[in-house]
Amino acid sequence: MIGHLAYAVGSPCPTLVLDARHLPRQREPLLAALTEARRWLAAAGGEHVLKIALIEPSAHPLFDLDYRFVQALPGDPAGFDLRGSCGHSVLCAITAAAETGVLPRLGPGMRVRVNVLNNGDCLACEVEEVSRGTTGFTMHFLHAPPKPVSRLLLTGRPTTALDVDGERVEVSLVSAGNPYVFVSASGARISGAEELFGDDPALFDRLVRIRGAAAAHLGWPAEGVFPKVAVTVPAGGGRIAARAVSVPTWHPTLALTGAACLGAAIGIPGTVPWLAAREARYDGGAIHVDTPGGSVEVLAAVHVRDREREIAWITVGNRRVVLHGSFLIESLAHFQFKETVECLSVSA
Repeated sequence: MIGHLAYAVGSPCPTLVLDARHLPRQREPLLAALTEARRWLAAAGGEHVLKIALIEPSAHPLFDLDYRFVQALPGDPAGFDLRGSCGHSVLCAITAAAETGVLPRLGPGMRVRVNVLNNGDCLACEVEEVSRGTTGFTMHFLHAPPKPVSRLLLTGRPTTALDVDGERVEVSLVSAGNPYVFVSASGARISGAEELFGDDPALFDRLVRIRGAAAAHLGWPAEGVFPKVAVTVPAGGGRIAARAVSVPTWHPTLALTGAACLGAAIGIPGTVPWLAAREARYDGGAIHVDTPGGSVEVLAAVHVRDREREIAWITVGNRRVVLHGSFLIESLAHFQFKETVECLSVSA
């Protein structure tokens, strides 16, 4: 099987893109095949590749590409989490699909509609620019029809009290793009953005424990990676600062799904991000989010209808993808043997 490696700038690691048509459909045989692929990658020096995108042309008339995300867990080649999605990996998948003919060649203004099989998300990915080796995108998370923001709250409430090491910590559990647990400055035991972006192992460990408490509260596996966790604090001038934990360390910027979830949470009164935005004097429209790796702009279309707030779409722009190349994954070569035999039989 041919694997394709692409990197979305700002992501913790590259994404391995594989054609789902050549892999088993059942969960256990599929994960066994991906385990072999990870072992092969590790032997070749690719142990750091912890994101896998499975793609194929969509049979649905509204979509161009079916996409399934697999989060590989560090330290165990057979460890995976299939609960959530990854926006950066979606863009890597599109780039690889266009390179291999699964999609047409990309050009400015082109839009690729992606069906996220993990969680049912509908994405419209707009190509902004194409240069040698690099593609620029804007991603739109679509809700059609618009979704009441109350349905994005995993506990049905803007804030939830977690028991963290015997201490009560108020967080917001929100799911848009991916499920996130948002933590305030006081919950993280920091004073503001400067301390947030410092190299503090104690802060990292505290966020990991808060994430674990949130997973336990939701009844989700402790060894998984969902919900994700991020701190949001006011940065002044209508901006907020955010920092998130990835696998297995700090996220260098903020996940695309994290930016989308944050944008949605800012539109839900009473949540931790909503309170941070109010303190920062955010007055609506696109919000600028400062991260350790730069700033990202997020626009969430939230409207009020029949006294209920609804979200129609979330846009995150200025994302870039670099395609590193393609290679034969020898341990998965047998999965394409049937296709080769069928091709030869037709030619005879």
